[in-house]
Amino acid sequence: MRKTILVVEDSPITRSLIVSSMEDLPHIRVVEAESGFEALRKLPESTPDLIITDINMPDINGLELVRFAKGSENYKHIPIIIVTTEGRDVDKERGLALGADRYIIKPFEPAVLQEQVTQLLD
Repeated sequence: MRKTILVVEDSPITRSLIVSSMEDLPHIRVVEAESGFEALRKLPESTPDLIITDINMPDINGLELVRFAKGSENYKHIPIIIVTTEGRDVDKERGLALGADRYIIKPFEPAVLQEQVTQLLD
């Protein structure tokens, strides 16, 4: 069965790296958003099976996106992976406390991200 992943990242290069990492996994469809606002517009269109989001983005940041999704009856079941440059313990604790399932610090190994995605989608 095909799974949909919403990748929310404002950097085209990083977004491309994440998307190409996901394309190596079987039965994955990727939907891209370059901002938190765009992600909110795409959520009802293609309710994803997993969200991968950055924190630092224009308009709505990744933490606000996590807060929204986990506070919504329609989306609270969706696992979320934060992929960010924010590597302090306090940042990680905050992201996980808001409901993110995993927290990966950039730069990251695509294999690590793939492993986390596979665990959350199984």
